[in-house]
Amino acid sequence: MPEKRLEKLGIKLPPAPEPVASYVPAVTTGNLVFVSGQIPIVEKKLVSEGIVGRDLSLEEAKVAARTCILNVLAVLKKELGTLDRVKKIVRLSGYVASAPGFTEQPAVINGASDLLVDVFGDETGKHSRIAVGVASLPLNSPVEIDLIVEIEQG
Repeated sequence: MPEKRLEKLGIKLPPAPEPVASYVPAVTTGNLVFVSGQIPIVEKKLVSEGIVGRDLSLEEAKVAARTCILNVLAVLKKELGTLDRVKKIVRLSGYVASAPGFTEQPAVINGASDLLVDVFGDETGKHSRIAVGVASLPLNSPVEIDLIVEIEQG
């Protein structure tokens, strides 16, 4: 039960962020939900910005990735009504605004992946993944994460 695990971890999901451009936060089709890319916004403010390996350390970027996945989960909960309908985390895509020579993108995105396993458990939470370094991200965000999940029909 992800909702109970969040409570046990002392995590309260933020309100789902509003889109910052022309897209919808999530699309459900069949038994899949595609959550649009989320950046580390808290209370309508970007909480970290810049290029990882230049403006942010690896640890700061991992915290940003964790904030991103909390926003993803907030969008998912708004879409589904409850996270308890999640059957499987299928795919996480993580983008890291990276300084030249920075190659620790997988470690940055672990900030999100590890939390998913903590919240959903090994069976449901382990997922396929991509962690990509990019030159820049929207609003000067250091990290952006999107997610595909399989859900129980409800």
